[in-house]
Parts: sequence; C-alpha cells; structure tokens
Amino acid sequence: MKVFGMGQRGIPLTLIYSILGTSLLAAVICTGCNSSTAEKPDFESNVVTGDIEREIKGHIDEQVRLGEGYFKLAFKEKELQLKLVRVHVEYLATLGVTSHFACVDLAGVDGEFYDVDFFLAGDENGMTVTKTMVHKINGQPLYVWEQQPDKSWDTAPVDSASHQLLGTIEGSDEFEFYYKATLPKIDSPAKIWLPLPQSDKFQTVKALSLDLPTKHRVLEEKKHGNKVIYMELGPEHSKKDIKMIFAVKRLEKGAYRDDVDPKSYLEPDRMVPNKEEFKIQAKKIVAGKDGDLVKARAIYDYIIDEMRYMKFGEGWGQGDAVYACNSLYGNCTDFHSFFIALSRAVDIPARFAIGAGLPSERDDGGVDGYHCWAEFYAEGKWWPVDISEADKYSSLSIYFFGHHPANRFEFTKGRDLVVDPGPESGPINFLAYPVLEIAGAQVKVKRYFSFRRTKK
Repeated sequence: MKVFGMGQRGIPLTLIYSILGTSLLAAVICTGCNSSTAEKPDFESNVVTGDIEREIKGHIDEQVRLGEGYFKLAFKEKELQLKLVRVHVEYLATLGVTSHFACVDLAGVDGEFYDVDFFLAGDENGMTVTKTMVHKINGQPLYVWEQQPDKSWDTAPVDSASHQLLGTIEGSDEFEFYYKATLPKIDSPAKIWLPLPQSDKFQTVKALSLDLPTKHRVLEEKKHGNKVIYMELGPEHSKKDIKMIFAVKRLEKGAYRDDVDPKSYLEPDRMVPNKEEFKIQAKKIVAGKDGDLVKARAIYDYIIDEMRYMKFGEGWGQGDAVYACNSLYGNCTDFHSFFIALSRAVDIPARFAIGAGLPSERDDGGVDGYHCWAEFYAEGKWWPVDISEADKYSSLSIYFFGHHPANRFEFTKGRDLVVDPGPESGPINFLAYPVLEIAGAQVKVKRYFSFRRTKK
C-alpha cells in the first residue's frame, strides 16, 4: 500500500505535543504504532488528535454494535472477532487536510493480540474509515513502512528490512530528551519520586533544564548507584507540570566488564524471587548445555519461543517473574524479569535497567513510554539482551543477544530501589514513570516523552 501526503511529499502525520510550555508541531510518517522520518507538513487542518480519537472510538463502537459485541475484521481468509483494548493517542495523526491515521490495540477471542492501523477521511465534523490493516500480531509486525524515491511511503517486508527500519541505530546517537509529567488533583499531603538519569560508560547525560513545581532534593539510591528527584507537594501543586530536558550522547552497548561483584545479582527481588519452580524449569532448559554463555542463550531462546508480547488484562507490566511464567505473556518488564529469574536459578547473575527506546526512523517527536532491558554475566563480562524486541523482530534475535542499540536512554538501574525518604509502599519496584503518593496511596501521573535528535 503506497501512501502520499499533501503535495506528494511523503506522509506528514501531524502530532501536537505540548512540551515545556511550548507547542511543538512534529510531522512523522506513519508506521502504525511505530513512527518514522520527520517532515514539516505543507497543509493546515482544523482537526486535533481528540477529534481523531473520538471518531475512531465511535467507528469501533458502531462496528461492535453491528457485530453483536465484537469488532469483526476479515484477515487471512478468516474473520477476527476483536475487543478494543486501547487507542494509541500518541500516534493519532493528520495526513492531510481531510486524511487521518489511528493505531489501535485489539484483543481477539482466539487469544491473540492485534495492532491495527486505520486510515480515515473527513474533518472535525465527521470522519469515515477508508482502510483497516492488521499491522502486528502479539507485538510482531507483519510489515514496516519505508520511504520510496518519489517521497511516498509504502509497506515493506519485515524479513528484508534494515536494522534501522526495525528500530536500531548502531555506533552512537545524540539527542535531547524531553520528560514531562502533569500532576493530578492533590487534596492531601503528597510526595513524588522521579528518575534523574546519570552518565556511565555508554551514555553522557547533561540536564539542560529541570522545571519543577517546588523545591526538590536529589536522593542517592546506593545499591545500584541511581539518583532520584524527590519533592513534597500540596494542593497548591495540583495540575502543575514537571518538565525536564536532557542532552544525551549514547553509545551502542556490547559485552563489557565492570567492577561490580556479579554475585550480588544472584540475589532475589520482590517480584523476581528464587523459587524452586524456576530452578526446575531452568535446569530443563539448559540441560546438555556447557558454559554460562550457552546456557543464557538457551534461556533467551526459550522465552522468545514461549512468551507473547501482549499488554492485555491484569498483571502485566509489573516485572513479575511468577506472573510471566504462569501467563507466558506481557511487556518488556515481564520478559526480562522471567529471563533474570531463570538465569539466576542456574547461578547466572542477571540484572535489570529501564529507560526509553528512541525511534530510529525519524529525528524528533513522541516516544511511546518506557522500555527496559537486561544483562547477564558470563565469561567475565556483562552481556546485554533485549528479549522483547528480539521477540518482535526475529531477524534481530542474534543482534539483541549481546547488544543494545545506541538509540536508548537509560533512566535507572535495578529493582527494589531504596531511598530515604522513600514511599510508604516500600522499595520502588522500578523507576521510569513518576512515583506519586497522596496521603500514602500511590496515584498515577500523566507523562509525555519526546525527543529531538541532534546528531547529523
């Protein structure tokens, strides 16, 4: 499917972000839940993302009504029966004056999880869906978007796509990263903890701006070496924004040495316990394998083969290794917690880190939430792995066993982070999004990530 934007200049998708008090207009081409090369649009439209969200939800609701409780979609000589999970509001976009795009997660009665791309025509007064395409099944893409010589964008096979089209930048990367959070209504004394990313062997970080609603302290998390921003809040801070800008230079990560005692990463975490079930399972997986590097690869392959990348229902996204083992689906936290648990069960030290993965195909715009990864210790080195990304792109499974690309930004390392003062709920499970407690109860905070690549 080939698509042009207005004036035949590719597909300018208008994403409007409000970052650091400035309205930022970022034009990106649609990759249907991924995003690509930035380009300034040559049109004006009265349509805002809320209009597209309203119209796509209305379309799905109407189709569910007609489909007797299901959104029905013809796909590969069968009819899918689907339920709405979420609309990706970060990818709602305008292609032209009357052309629009939406990406939606839907769960099937067949137990599969589908990402679906929708193209719409119309304006703020009403839209019609013109094309519907299944983009991913359980997080694995059926196609990628690639720019053609005539500046249009067309689908391309995943198997023959370059590493960059699949999301990786090798060597080095440089960018500014924008971290914004909006506080909810606060009616009682509150406390908040935020990551303050630090420099290490693979990233150089400079805080360009910390625009915070009140005075803050920087807490030391000693076990993993993290720094954490801490603030005490009151009703006067309701609806206030937290805005941070970081300049980052990042290197691709391969196997490396450090001075940390690897044995400390055999110890359990609250959600990655040392359970007998893990030991029994891990021993079966590595049976007949010699050496920790080979054993870790067997565990890595096992998780790719057995788990599905799905964000549906309850329990996923906490990095709960027991949940991942029982359900065999989840997001990056679940994949890597399961890997860490199985590795430790056969005496392979393994550890966790979290931050954000930046799009490789465009140079600015929104970032779809956090991403996490893991490392294991073998042959005197720490080996990076990213199993959830390898599960999405089988052609990258070799790369992601031993590498992390340069288009990453690490916020914090480790689990069960202890700081003083700390949350009443106990150690922080992992720290990427703000942790807010109001009267001792945790409350979600709206957050928005975006970036601008500075390396040419």
